Amino acid sequence: MHEINNEKFGEFVVQLRKEKGMTQKELAEKLYVSDKAVSKWERGLSLPDIALLQPMAETLGVSVTELLSGQMIRPGQTMTVQEVEPLVATALTMTAQEQAQQRENRRKWGRRFLWSLVLCGAEEALLWRFVPQLFGDFVVFAILTPLMAAIFGVYFIFFAKEKLPAFYDQYKVNFYCDETFHMNFPGVYFNNSNWPHILDAMRAWACWSLAGWVAVYAAVGLALDALKLSEWTQFAILMPLMFAALFGGMFIPIRVVGKKYE
Repeated sequence: MHEINNEKFGEFVVQLRKEKGMTQKELAEKLYVSDKAVSKWERGLSLPDIALLQPMAETLGVSVTELLSGQMIRPGQTMTVQEVEPLVATALTMTAQEQAQQRENRRKWGRRFLWSLVLCGAEEALLWRFVPQLFGDFVVFAILTPLMAAIFGVYFIFFAKEKLPAFYDQYKVNFYCDETFHMNFPGVYFNNSNWPHILDAMRAWACWSLAGWVAVYAAVGLALDALKLSEWTQFAILMPLMFAALFGGMFIPIRVVGKKYE
């Protein structure tokens, strides 16, 4: 299979962008991608998604064929079927390669998630065996955070869409929904530039919450016991700590990475 020359493609994009007097950021804004994506294209590190080829060609003032071949086609110059077909065929494989990368990323996070589940189970068993008093009146604190992390982890790792519909890139949309999950986040606009980072942030939160919450809860619980604080005082300390782990650990990363890559 003929392969597109990434470096030639990138040099051609740089040339066209500069001729149009655009910065990487301005080109990225027109295509609803990050300037880091444009930088990778121009350095020959990656190629744009096939869905971006037509709007990218129009923005840069060339045809898709010229864009893929990395050169201008002079008036009167023609390309043969043998020259055009490999370019089209290679462009069509871009989405297949992207899908393969997404599947590998999902498998990677799946492995991390399963190990986190195993670690969480071992920590819960140790907690039950050696400090059973922490499973008494405050059992909800020991279980709820890992349970929520497991539920959200299963969704974001195994079921969440890796790519958003095109209208997310065309309009300012501050909600995400599919058949099983709905999320509204005022102030953050979801698109295909920040969505992969949001997914990874949620996956990381789920894994870290599973792997680390029980240890944090045990350390804080034992410290409160040692201070001989009343149950109500312990409850007043543990409750906001749990909510910080649950909601702060979810919403803060969404806002940070969502705005950063928006």
